[in-house]
Amino acid sequence: MARARPPHHIGLLLMRVMAPLPLSWIRALGALLGGLLYGLVVKRRKVVLANLALCFPEVSVQQRERWARQSFIYFAQSWLDRAWLWHAKPETVRRRLHLVGAVEALHGTEPTVVFAPHFYGLDAAGTALNLILARPMVSIYTPQRNQAVDHWLHVGRRRFGQLQLFYRDHGVKAVVSALRAGSLLYLLPDMNFGLKESIFVPFFGVPAATVPSLSRFARLGLAQVVPVTARMTRTGYEIEVHRAWADYPSSDVEADTTYMNHWLEQVIRSMPDQYYWVHKRFKDRPPGALPVY
Repeated sequence: MARARPPHHIGLLLMRVMAPLPLSWIRALGALLGGLLYGLVVKRRKVVLANLALCFPEVSVQQRERWARQSFIYFAQSWLDRAWLWHAKPETVRRRLHLVGAVEALHGTEPTVVFAPHFYGLDAAGTALNLILARPMVSIYTPQRNQAVDHWLHVGRRRFGQLQLFYRDHGVKAVVSALRAGSLLYLLPDMNFGLKESIFVPFFGVPAATVPSLSRFARLGLAQVVPVTARMTRTGYEIEVHRAWADYPSSDVEADTTYMNHWLEQVIRSMPDQYYWVHKRFKDRPPGALPVY
Protein backbone atom coordinates (compact mmCIF):
# COMPACT_ATOMS: atom_id res chain seq x y z
CA MET A 1 0.00 0.00 0.00
CA ALA A 2 1.34 3.44 -0.95
CA ARG A 3 2.28 5.67 1.96
CA ALA A 4 -0.04 8.64 2.42
CA ARG A 5 1.59 11.92 1.48
CA PRO A 6 1.42 14.73 4.01
CA PRO A 7 -0.84 17.67 3.10
CA HIS A 8 0.86 20.66 1.48
CA HIS A 9 0.65 24.33 2.43
CA ILE A 10 2.54 27.05 0.58
CA GLY A 11 3.46 28.85 3.77
CA LEU A 12 4.97 25.70 5.25
CA LEU A 13 6.98 25.08 2.10
CA LEU A 14 8.40 28.57 2.50
CA MET A 15 9.38 27.69 6.08
CA ARG A 16 11.55 24.89 4.71
CA VAL A 17 13.16 27.32 2.29
CA MET A 18 13.88 29.77 5.14
CA ALA A 19 15.49 27.17 7.42
CA PRO A 20 19.13 27.69 6.31
CA LEU A 21 18.93 31.51 6.35
CA PRO A 22 20.96 33.45 8.94
CA LEU A 23 19.02 33.99 12.14
CA SER A 24 19.32 37.77 11.79
CA TRP A 25 17.48 37.59 8.46
CA ILE A 26 14.67 35.46 9.89
CA ARG A 27 14.28 37.77 12.87
CA ALA A 28 14.19 40.81 10.56
CA LEU A 29 11.42 39.19 8.52
CA GLY A 30 9.60 38.41 11.76
CA ALA A 31 9.89 42.02 12.92
CA LEU A 32 8.41 43.21 9.62
CA LEU A 33 5.60 40.66 9.76
CA GLY A 34 4.86 41.40 13.41
CA GLY A 35 4.64 45.12 12.75
CA LEU A 36 2.20 44.48 9.90
CA LEU A 37 0.06 42.19 12.05
CA TYR A 38 -0.05 44.77 14.83
CA GLY A 39 -1.37 47.35 12.38
CA LEU A 40 -3.77 45.13 10.46
CA VAL A 41 -5.19 42.59 12.92
CA VAL A 42 -7.15 45.10 14.96
CA LYS A 43 -9.34 42.66 16.91
CA ARG A 44 -6.35 40.71 18.21
CA ARG A 45 -4.47 43.91 18.99
CA LYS A 46 -7.40 44.94 21.17
CA VAL A 47 -7.20 41.58 22.97
CA VAL A 48 -3.52 42.12 23.75
CA LEU A 49 -4.10 45.67 24.97
CA ALA A 50 -7.06 44.57 27.11
CA ASN A 51 -4.97 41.81 28.71
CA LEU A 52 -2.14 44.19 29.46
CA ALA A 53 -4.49 46.83 30.89
CA LEU A 54 -5.99 44.28 33.30
CA CYS A 55 -2.64 42.84 34.36
CA PHE A 56 -0.60 46.05 34.46
CA PRO A 57 -2.98 48.88 35.44
CA GLU A 58 -0.09 50.70 37.12
CA VAL A 59 1.83 50.95 33.83
CA SER A 60 1.28 53.86 31.45
CA VAL A 61 -0.84 53.40 28.34
CA GLN A 62 2.17 54.27 26.20
CA GLN A 63 4.29 51.54 27.78
CA ARG A 64 1.52 48.96 27.37
CA GLU A 65 1.23 49.92 23.70
CA ARG A 66 4.97 49.44 23.25
CA TRP A 67 4.74 46.01 24.91
CA ALA A 68 1.77 45.12 22.71
CA ARG A 69 3.59 46.03 19.50
CA GLN A 70 6.71 44.13 20.58
CA SER A 71 4.53 41.17 21.57
CA PHE A 72 3.27 40.93 17.99
CA ILE A 73 6.86 41.04 16.77
CA TYR A 74 7.94 38.26 19.13
CA PHE A 75 4.88 36.26 18.08
CA ALA A 76 5.85 36.51 14.40
CA GLN A 77 9.56 35.90 15.04
CA SER A 78 8.87 32.81 17.13
CA TRP A 79 6.59 31.45 14.41
CA LEU A 80 9.26 31.92 11.74
CA ASP A 81 11.89 30.46 14.10
CA ARG A 82 10.11 27.13 13.74
CA ALA A 83 11.63 27.04 10.24
CA TRP A 84 15.09 26.39 11.68
CA LEU A 85 13.89 24.59 14.80
CA TRP A 86 12.27 21.88 12.70
CA HIS A 87 14.12 22.01 9.38
CA ALA A 88 17.68 23.29 9.92
CA LYS A 89 20.64 21.03 10.61
CA PRO A 90 20.70 19.63 14.16
CA GLU A 91 24.01 21.38 14.90
CA THR A 92 22.41 24.72 13.98
CA VAL A 93 19.49 24.08 16.31
CA ARG A 94 21.78 22.99 19.14
CA ARG A 95 23.94 26.11 18.74
CA ARG A 96 20.93 28.45 19.06
CA LEU A 97 19.30 26.79 22.08
CA HIS A 98 20.97 27.41 25.44
CA LEU A 99 19.72 25.26 28.32
CA VAL A 100 20.58 26.82 31.69
CA GLY A 101 19.61 26.56 35.34
CA ALA A 102 18.74 23.48 37.38
CA VAL A 103 19.05 21.07 34.45
CA GLU A 104 19.96 18.23 36.81
CA ALA A 105 16.34 18.26 38.05
CA LEU A 106 15.30 16.77 34.72
CA HIS A 107 17.82 13.92 34.69
CA GLY A 108 17.13 10.46 36.04
CA THR A 109 13.76 8.77 36.15
CA GLU A 110 11.90 10.60 38.93
CA PRO A 111 8.34 11.35 37.76
CA THR A 112 8.45 14.99 36.67
CA VAL A 113 5.88 17.42 35.34
CA VAL A 114 7.51 20.22 33.36
CA PHE A 115 5.46 23.39 33.82
CA ALA A 116 5.98 25.17 30.49
CA PRO A 117 4.09 28.50 30.45
CA HIS A 118 3.00 30.13 27.22
CA PHE A 119 5.93 32.35 26.41
CA TYR A 120 6.51 32.71 22.69
CA GLY A 121 9.53 30.40 22.87
CA LEU A 122 7.52 27.42 24.12
CA ASP A 123 8.35 25.27 21.08
CA ALA A 124 12.02 26.22 21.38
CA ALA A 125 11.95 25.00 24.98
CA GLY A 126 10.29 21.73 24.04
CA THR A 127 12.76 21.19 21.21
CA ALA A 128 15.70 21.89 23.53
CA LEU A 129 14.56 19.31 26.07
CA ASN A 130 14.02 16.66 23.40
CA LEU A 131 17.33 17.43 21.70
CA ILE A 132 19.56 17.65 24.76
CA LEU A 133 18.01 15.33 27.34
CA ALA A 134 18.17 11.56 26.87
CA ARG A 135 14.73 11.05 28.38
CA PRO A 136 11.31 10.26 26.87
CA MET A 137 8.67 12.95 27.08
CA VAL A 138 4.90 13.20 26.66
CA SER A 139 2.72 16.22 26.06
CA ILE A 140 -0.94 17.03 25.52
CA TYR A 141 -1.82 18.37 22.10
CA THR A 142 -4.74 20.42 20.76
CA PRO A 143 -5.38 19.61 17.06
CA GLN A 144 -5.25 22.53 14.62
CA ARG A 145 -8.10 23.27 12.25
CA ASN A 146 -5.83 23.34 9.22
CA GLN A 147 -4.74 19.79 8.38
CA ALA A 148 -1.42 20.82 6.85
CA VAL A 149 -0.47 23.03 9.81
CA ASP A 150 -1.56 20.31 12.24
CA HIS A 151 0.65 17.74 10.50
CA TRP A 152 3.60 20.14 10.43
CA LEU A 153 3.32 20.97 14.13
CA HIS A 154 2.90 17.32 15.05
CA VAL A 155 5.97 16.21 13.07
CA GLY A 156 8.07 19.23 14.05
CA ARG A 157 7.54 18.78 17.75
CA ARG A 158 8.56 15.14 17.46
CA ARG A 159 11.70 15.82 15.41
CA PHE A 160 14.13 15.06 18.21
CA GLY A 161 14.08 12.69 21.14
CA GLN A 162 11.23 10.43 22.18
CA LEU A 163 8.14 12.60 22.35
CA GLN A 164 4.66 11.12 22.47
CA LEU A 165 1.71 13.45 21.89
CA PHE A 166 -1.71 12.77 23.39
CA TYR A 167 -4.76 14.64 22.16
CA ARG A 168 -6.55 16.69 24.78
CA ASP A 169 -9.76 14.63 24.56
CA HIS A 170 -8.04 11.25 25.03
CA GLY A 171 -8.21 11.34 28.84
CA VAL A 172 -5.47 11.18 31.44
CA LYS A 173 -4.87 7.48 32.03
CA ALA A 174 -2.18 7.01 29.38
CA VAL A 175 -0.50 10.29 30.34
CA VAL A 176 -0.30 9.35 34.01
CA SER A 177 1.02 5.88 33.14
CA ALA A 178 3.81 7.39 31.05
CA LEU A 179 4.59 9.91 33.79
CA ARG A 180 4.89 7.23 36.45
CA ALA A 181 7.07 5.17 34.12
CA GLY A 182 9.66 7.95 33.95
CA SER A 183 8.63 10.15 31.00
CA LEU A 184 8.69 13.91 31.44
CA LEU A 185 5.24 15.47 31.10
CA TYR A 186 5.53 18.76 29.22
CA LEU A 187 2.43 20.63 30.40
CA LEU A 188 1.09 24.05 29.35
CA PRO A 189 -1.91 24.72 31.62
CA ASP A 190 -1.84 28.54 31.76
CA MET A 191 -4.61 29.22 29.24
CA ASN A 192 -8.37 29.52 29.26
CA PHE A 193 -9.67 26.14 28.05
CA GLY A 194 -13.30 26.87 29.00
CA LEU A 195 -15.36 26.55 32.15
CA LYS A 196 -15.96 22.80 32.07
CA GLU A 197 -12.86 21.80 34.04
CA SER A 198 -11.60 25.19 35.19
CA ILE A 199 -11.62 27.02 38.48
CA PHE A 200 -11.36 30.76 39.01
CA VAL A 201 -8.11 31.82 40.66
CA PRO A 202 -6.31 35.18 40.56
CA PHE A 203 -3.98 36.03 37.69
CA PHE A 204 -2.42 39.45 38.28
CA GLY A 205 -5.24 39.96 40.78
CA VAL A 206 -7.97 39.26 38.21
CA PRO A 207 -10.14 36.10 38.47
CA ALA A 208 -9.10 33.85 35.59
CA ALA A 209 -10.59 30.51 34.55
CA THR A 210 -7.64 28.14 34.97
CA VAL A 211 -7.36 24.40 34.46
CA PRO A 212 -5.92 22.87 37.67
CA SER A 213 -4.17 20.14 35.70
CA LEU A 214 -0.67 20.90 37.00
CA SER A 215 -1.60 20.04 40.56
CA ARG A 216 -3.70 17.04 39.54
CA PHE A 217 -1.11 15.46 37.26
CA ALA A 218 1.60 15.99 39.86
CA ARG A 219 -0.56 14.28 42.47
CA LEU A 220 -1.72 11.41 40.21
CA GLY A 221 1.80 10.82 38.89
CA LEU A 222 3.49 11.19 42.29
CA ALA A 223 5.66 13.73 40.50
CA GLN A 224 7.76 16.79 41.18
CA VAL A 225 7.01 20.00 39.28
CA VAL A 226 9.91 21.70 37.48
CA PRO A 227 9.13 24.95 35.61
CA VAL A 228 10.89 25.62 32.32
CA THR A 229 10.70 29.02 30.61
CA ALA A 230 12.05 30.27 27.30
CA ARG A 231 13.42 33.74 26.61
CA MET A 232 14.06 34.88 23.04
CA THR A 233 17.54 36.36 22.57
CA ARG A 234 19.50 37.77 19.63
CA THR A 235 21.33 34.46 19.22
CA GLY A 236 18.34 32.13 19.65
CA TYR A 237 16.73 31.19 22.96
CA GLU A 238 17.75 30.84 26.56
CA ILE A 239 15.75 28.01 28.13
CA GLU A 240 15.86 28.16 31.92
CA VAL A 241 15.15 25.13 34.07
CA HIS A 242 13.95 26.41 37.44
CA ARG A 243 14.22 24.59 40.76
CA ALA A 244 11.59 21.99 41.55
CA TRP A 245 8.78 23.40 43.67
CA ALA A 246 8.92 22.34 47.31
CA ASP A 247 5.80 20.96 49.01
CA TYR A 248 3.91 20.84 45.74
CA PRO A 249 1.30 19.58 45.16
CA SER A 250 -0.61 20.06 48.38
CA SER A 251 -4.00 18.69 49.29
CA ASP A 252 -5.64 21.93 48.13
CA VAL A 253 -6.06 22.11 44.33
CA GLU A 254 -7.23 25.73 44.40
CA ALA A 255 -4.25 26.82 46.49
CA ASP A 256 -1.89 24.94 44.16
CA THR A 257 -3.38 26.59 41.07
CA THR A 258 -3.20 30.00 42.72
CA TYR A 259 0.47 29.36 43.48
CA MET A 260 1.09 28.42 39.84
CA ASN A 261 -0.38 31.69 38.59
CA HIS A 262 1.46 33.75 41.21
CA TRP A 263 4.78 32.12 40.32
CA LEU A 264 4.13 32.74 36.64
CA GLU A 265 3.38 36.41 37.27
CA GLN A 266 6.90 36.94 38.60
CA VAL A 267 8.48 35.52 35.45
CA ILE A 268 6.15 37.49 33.18
CA ARG A 269 7.22 40.71 34.90
CA SER A 270 10.80 39.98 33.83
CA MET A 271 9.79 39.81 30.13
CA PRO A 272 6.21 41.12 29.78
CA ASP A 273 6.34 41.43 26.00
CA GLN A 274 7.27 37.76 25.49
CA TYR A 275 4.15 36.27 27.06
CA TYR A 276 1.28 34.97 24.91
CA TRP A 277 -1.05 37.96 25.33
CA VAL A 278 -2.76 37.25 21.99
CA HIS A 279 -4.81 34.61 23.84
CA LYS A 280 -8.15 35.60 25.37
CA ARG A 281 -7.03 34.70 28.88
CA PHE A 282 -10.09 36.33 30.49
CA LYS A 283 -12.71 35.13 28.01
CA ASP A 284 -14.70 33.32 30.71
CA ARG A 285 -15.73 35.46 33.65
CA PRO A 286 -17.17 34.76 37.10
CA PRO A 287 -20.95 35.18 37.47
CA GLY A 288 -21.87 38.83 37.38
CA ALA A 289 -18.51 40.05 36.07
CA LEU A 290 -18.45 42.24 32.98
CA PRO A 291 -16.90 40.82 29.77
CA VAL A 292 -13.33 41.88 28.99
CA TYR A 293 -13.29 41.62 25.20
